[in-house]
Amino acid sequence: MSRLRWVVALAGITAVAVPALAKEIGKGEGQLNIVAWPGYIERGDTDKSYDWVTDFEKKTSCKVNVKTASTSDEMVALMNEGGYDLVTASGDSSLRLIAGKRVQEIDTSLIPSWKTVDERLQNAPWHTVDGKHYGVPYQWGPNVLMYNSDVFKEAPKSWSVVFEPQNLPDGKPNKGRIQAYDGAIYLADAALYLMSKKPELGIKDPYELNEDQYKAVLELVRQQHALIQRYWHDANIQVDDFKNEGVVASGSWPFQVNLMKADKKPIASTVPEEGATGWADTTMLAADAANPNCAYMWLEHSIQPKVQGDVAAWFGSLPSVPAACKGNALLTDTGCATNGFDNFPKIKFWRTPVAKCTTQSACVPYYRWVTDYIAVIGGR
Repeated sequence: MSRLRWVVALAGITAVAVPALAKEIGKGEGQLNIVAWPGYIERGDTDKSYDWVTDFEKKTSCKVNVKTASTSDEMVALMNEGGYDLVTASGDSSLRLIAGKRVQEIDTSLIPSWKTVDERLQNAPWHTVDGKHYGVPYQWGPNVLMYNSDVFKEAPKSWSVVFEPQNLPDGKPNKGRIQAYDGAIYLADAALYLMSKKPELGIKDPYELNEDQYKAVLELVRQQHALIQRYWHDANIQVDDFKNEGVVASGSWPFQVNLMKADKKPIASTVPEEGATGWADTTMLAADAANPNCAYMWLEHSIQPKVQGDVAAWFGSLPSVPAACKGNALLTDTGCATNGFDNFPKIKFWRTPVAKCTTQSACVPYYRWVTDYIAVIGGR
């Protein structure tokens, strides 16, 4: 997926006719096409213990096909192209999909387990508009600082290790040994860092930046550009870079941390003193879904405690169903605490920046974040 196509998709999402709200679930259509984050829909190909697809297919006769996407912008572009029934959208894409009429309202009464969803997520503003629900909460968690524990004997206390030029604890510069996320929403990570680093800027919300605050954020990421080994968006490539290319610190997902720990690599993660951005993902039904019955069956399946616990154990995320925190053999009874279940109030969850904001009179909208961050990555 080229960055140009992302910009085109973001410039104007092509709306489609939205069907009337479903009243009942019929017979499955035989297949289901899902756009998902890497590691979100597993059928045991990597590890046979992690498979929440096979049983679903046996019970419903709905064959699950998955297209992985590495950024929210890529998910928006794929949904704009069509051909998918569901998408596991983060908060920086879900409202764009709703506004562009690329997803449709769901009837929660057709999802028997809806009542088990964490009350903090049931009416979350990234999938609920005018009292209407446009998806089912799936997983959530923080964007962690992943680091090489041979280089950092103690967890880094600040995000400065990836934003500011400096020598690391091994006495070597961080230049060429760090990474940053290849997605415009990463500007919020820089803004979050500046909230503590430069309080005089008056940033109250990393997704709501006036012109002066936005300028400071761009200056920071332009400075960071000289330090970057790679702007990552492919989780597996980032894992390889940490293993083989000398990368020692980066913003990341718990998914990559877990993969490398399982491979006995010297990797750990932390949420530094400035806090963290994060994601709360929602499984959303495409407006033009060709397989809505299979899709509704998956929506119910996706919030079963075993599925929720297995996903959380595999990805290092938190379940949207609290009951999954107990009695899951893979997650274990301490898994939710380990993954940071109580950190919910501390996370600045991804959402799409808009011009009409709440903390000040006007903010820089997301389309400028996209074009300006592409320029930063390109070294301009």
